[in-house]
Amino acid sequence: MPQVRVTGRVTTKSDIFSFGVILMELITGRKALDESQPEESTHLVTWFRRIQLNKELFHKAIDPVISLEEETLTSIGTVAQLAGYCCAREPHQRPDMGHAVNVISSLSELWKPSDPDSDDSYGIDLDMTLPQALKKWQAFEDGDSATSSFLASLSNTQHSIPTRPAGFAESFTSADGR
Repeated sequence: MPQVRVTGRVTTKSDIFSFGVILMELITGRKALDESQPEESTHLVTWFRRIQLNKELFHKAIDPVISLEEETLTSIGTVAQLAGYCCAREPHQRPDMGHAVNVISSLSELWKPSDPDSDDSYGIDLDMTLPQALKKWQAFEDGDSATSSFLASLSNTQHSIPTRPAGFAESFTSADGR
């Protein structure tokens, strides 16, 4: 029986490539495919590989909303290097996601807001759990009833799904479905 070669399938190596593209998008603020750019810059991955080799070009390519302090530049360099590895041309040259997570998590302590008391944080302690932060945000937004209703609905979602649908037989087991 002849073997059929499967093409275009999603694998962990294509997932890591996609992750690398996302990292490149975050660093540059550009889309993966931007036809408004000149032809040599249309494809983010190709363009990124080229500019990454030149420190001056690379610094100019970083999204302008990112403050370029020395510590930030070092972190961006690490993430850019990871993005390049994730988007290696040959799938076997790409790291696995565990490696990518280790690299990113090693930087997570450095990526705290530079001014935790700024208006952008809405007075939320970044060490709070998500439900605590939502409640505090809800209190902050108390004048906006649409936001309050939405947040209230989020906090009640865990109770809105019944454990057993109404009318579902108590005696039904997985063996009955065979």
